[in-house]
Amino acid sequence: MSLMLEEARSAAESLRAQWQANAGAVAVLGRGLREADLHGAVTVARGSSDHAAAYFAYLGMKRLGLPIASLPPSLTTLANAPWRVRGQLAVAISQSGASPDLVATQRALAEGGARTLALVNTADSPLAAVSGDELSLHAGVERSVAATKSYLATLAACAHLIGAWHDDAALLSALERLPERLALAAECGWQPAIEALAGVDRLMVIGRGVGLSIAQEAALKFKETCAIQAEPFSAAEVKHGPMALIGPGYPVLVFAPPGPDQAGLLELAEWLESVGATVLLAADDSVAKRRLPLIDAGHDDLQPLSVIQSFYMMAARLAIARGEDPDRPRHLQKVTRTV
Repeated sequence: MSLMLEEARSAAESLRAQWQANAGAVAVLGRGLREADLHGAVTVARGSSDHAAAYFAYLGMKRLGLPIASLPPSLTTLANAPWRVRGQLAVAISQSGASPDLVATQRALAEGGARTLALVNTADSPLAAVSGDELSLHAGVERSVAATKSYLATLAACAHLIGAWHDDAALLSALERLPERLALAAECGWQPAIEALAGVDRLMVIGRGVGLSIAQEAALKFKETCAIQAEPFSAAEVKHGPMALIGPGYPVLVFAPPGPDQAGLLELAEWLESVGATVLLAADDSVAKRRLPLIDAGHDDLQPLSVIQSFYMMAARLAIARGEDPDRPRHLQKVTRTV
């Protein structure tokens, strides 16, 4: 068994440990954020962490009605932007908390007046040191280069933070129960995807709304672990140009979990099939045409975690089927230090 597969399977345990360790501190942090009456937020992250930041941003805008934007660190490290961010929360996300560009950007945002928070998986990190608050991911040591359990832990921490900030009892209750759902999601058989993608060199991954961030993450993992040129798109954007790529047999992975976005995703999947695409539809039991089963996460805003949990299990096996080593992607290392 690859480390990637082993670590992805352990995500439910990591999320359970995270909830138990963070519940009290996040409740206090959420109350403090409500009392601060902030008028926006920014995120600072790279790679998988930036995909998690996109989830945080969508969920935060949806629940809180606050604008939330991702900031390119180069605006600090190369352009020396004069940040004026008083009254905003700056959330920096990193497994290691060691990348110099993230540290420099978070420090600059603090100097520009922002309230700062670091989500990190490593104790005593430089990123946490320059942030006013720290929230540990509690994912444990991750040995595979490909992030899996740490990404799921980051999504869970983001949902926990928004739930506490919004004082959303339903979301928090569902999040506490989520580990048992993820354990089921890890057992979903996505063998049809392995069979369909074992010989391809390109595909699209489609999501929407709160689920777009996991389409972005899945596309990255296809590149990173399977050497497939995968591109993510929102179902609302794919007809604006990317459709020109679709021809007979073109593979498309569509994430369509339960929730308000499902109907539009199913409609798009049907259209894709009508023009000859090979559609791998991931959906719950209510969808007769699904090829890949999904476990209901128990809350619309948590569906992305269940989806990506099942995806990771498939991706680790697909990499092996394609002759790749998912634990040691070419040219990559676990900690990336950008400037």
